[in-house]
Amino acid sequence: MFSKFTSILQHAVEALAPSLPLQEDFVYHWKAITHYYIETSDDKAPVTDTNIPSHLEQMLDILVQEENERESGETGPCMEYLLHHKILETLYTLGKADCPPGMKQQVLVFYTKLLGRIRQPLLPHINVHRPVQKLIRLCGEVLATPTENEEIQFLCIVCAKLKQDPYLVNFFLENKMKSLASKGVPSVISEDTLKGQDSLSTDTGQSRQPEELSGATGMEQTELEDEPPHQMDHLSTSLDNLSVTSLPEASVVRPNQDYNLVNSLLNLTRSPDGRIAVKACEGLMLLVSLPEPAAAKCLTQSTCLCELLTDRLASLYKALPQSVDPLDIETVEAINWGLDSYSHKEDASAFPGKRALISFLSWFDYCDQLIKEAQKTAAVALAKAVHERFFIGVMEPQLMQTSEMGILTSTALLHRIVRQVTSDVLLQEMVFFILGEQREPETVAEISRHPLRHRLIEHCDHISDEISIMTLRMFEHLLQKPNEHILYNLVLRNLEERNYTECKPLCPEDKDVVENGLIAGAVDLEEDPLFTDISPENTLPNQEWLSSSPPATPDHPKNDGKTEVHKIVNSFLCLVPDDAKSSYHVEGTGYDTYLRDAHRQFRDYCAICLRWEWPGSPKALEKCNLEAAFFEGHFLKVLFDRMGRILDQPYDVNLQVTSVLSRLSLFPHPHIHEYLLDPYVNLAPGCRSLFSVIVRVVGDLMLRIQRIQDFTPKLLLVRKRLLGLEPEGPLQALPSCW
Repeated sequence: MFSKFTSILQHAVEALAPSLPLQEDFVYHWKAITHYYIETSDDKAPVTDTNIPSHLEQMLDILVQEENERESGETGPCMEYLLHHKILETLYTLGKADCPPGMKQQVLVFYTKLLGRIRQPLLPHINVHRPVQKLIRLCGEVLATPTENEEIQFLCIVCAKLKQDPYLVNFFLENKMKSLASKGVPSVISEDTLKGQDSLSTDTGQSRQPEELSGATGMEQTELEDEPPHQMDHLSTSLDNLSVTSLPEASVVRPNQDYNLVNSLLNLTRSPDGRIAVKACEGLMLLVSLPEPAAAKCLTQSTCLCELLTDRLASLYKALPQSVDPLDIETVEAINWGLDSYSHKEDASAFPGKRALISFLSWFDYCDQLIKEAQKTAAVALAKAVHERFFIGVMEPQLMQTSEMGILTSTALLHRIVRQVTSDVLLQEMVFFILGEQREPETVAEISRHPLRHRLIEHCDHISDEISIMTLRMFEHLLQKPNEHILYNLVLRNLEERNYTECKPLCPEDKDVVENGLIAGAVDLEEDPLFTDISPENTLPNQEWLSSSPPATPDHPKNDGKTEVHKIVNSFLCLVPDDAKSSYHVEGTGYDTYLRDAHRQFRDYCAICLRWEWPGSPKALEKCNLEAAFFEGHFLKVLFDRMGRILDQPYDVNLQVTSVLSRLSLFPHPHIHEYLLDPYVNLAPGCRSLFSVIVRVVGDLMLRIQRIQDFTPKLLLVRKRLLGLEPEGPLQALPSCW
């Protein structure tokens, strides 16, 4: 109570006293702080019971006022005094000793406000960045301390300053010898720490020690010029036994002290206080984005950032219950890191494991965003660490297991993070994890060269329909990602030589190549007996299709010798006979209702693929190796097999298979369009295409129709039920493909 009364009285005296020049006022407040240590005999009283916080605040206000009164960039006498007399060094030493109790908190606040409120660059000064570096080491040493909030505020203001001037980060990359020395020598506050701090002289006669010794003792020595001897004797006696005891560090092991700013932030990411942890993550986000190559190298090689990211991913993944419903994994709301606050009591849609799932997805989102913002070399190193330590080390064994429940859950989680990833670098590593890096054509003998790829594709045709649907969904979303290797690895590498075609040697007098650009020996499907029942109403006129197609471009002219688009469309439309169709019985359900959405999706895919510089026309046949045996690849083989069994599979499976094939068909690559969509291509012996598979399905369909009584009314009823136009009810001999 007495100290508070003294403080109030001091403020009143200062308000009534005539104003002093700023420098004298500044020195007065600093002397008041140093005299406290000379005059006090009770070093256990908390700092809040002293005038130290008030004096520090007054010093800060004076520095701000001085800067406002001077030209931009000009250093005033008060700031000169602070730098010349190494006030920040002294404050650091007092804060490290936490004398009086709570002094560390006051020092952190002073440093934070000084860096935040002073506009001129301070960090380039050795008497600023050196004590700042030392104070950084004190942050995060012990978790859940009373100073955590001040520590993170201080670290974040340092990160913000480095973001403004990235070159300054080089001041915070310590050499290893200095760091090792600083850990091996105890620090003691000696009289030299405060010696000379009261001097108004600009010549302190300081003698600088070698940098290694300076780092080891944690203080700078200056000589005293005008402090009375009896006061210094008293000060020495008061502080002789004030030693700094080493505090136990947080459980994160630091490989070395090269980048202490990162290490302190890493420790604080483990804080029990979620707000502190999020602020620490924000600080790391700023640091990884700095463009300095030396900082990026130190960040990934000399800190445990990679380990922290991947170890936490692994622990959160392993904390997920095996029984999480895949539908819950699919439908849980979008997760943004730092915003994963969740209350089970307030959630009406809670399910077992939701808290753990949100925590995992939130941390994965943070890793994704961190890599997305990181400097290029740092991003690559971080993504590779996630690949090796999490994808391969943790996820792969789960995806390769034989338990159906385990396969379903792990595939649903893989699907979720495939959907969620946005960083190109992390996406690349994820693609290599799922598909491998191979780009040469597949062979049947080497189909399992990349075990995970082989297993996932096999799961597309799993005995469990749930596993098949989930895996197909994962591949469908993977195909939507902006990465060229995905499509090339799954499909394009097997179509590169166009050896799915059979071409006779052409002579100049050959007349088999018609004006449409058909390959020699190709058949016009409109003359095929299978399509003799085509009616004019079921075909799309030439002009109608061309008017709705994307416009021609210089690189992709319409008259390029390829089969005309309207003929291809009509060929597919006419595959199914009228007797087996129901769309024309229900208004608004014809194929034309999908046309607008298909065009939008096609434009989106064209925009994505533009950067990949695909050719506008197929590779010339004379440059292709048509003699090589053709294998459509494992992925297309499974899709075609599934498509061939469409009449015997559940409706949900059929929807997913056709959805994946539709995605593939959207890619504007000439070989994909030719192989998947051109019914006029002359297939080599033993080869099949999407069109040939559908032809066989239609043939089987026509045979089955004859065995179903009242087929057309039943077909129409099934269609209406699927569209929600009719209530569910019993019906005998329902065709599964509708």
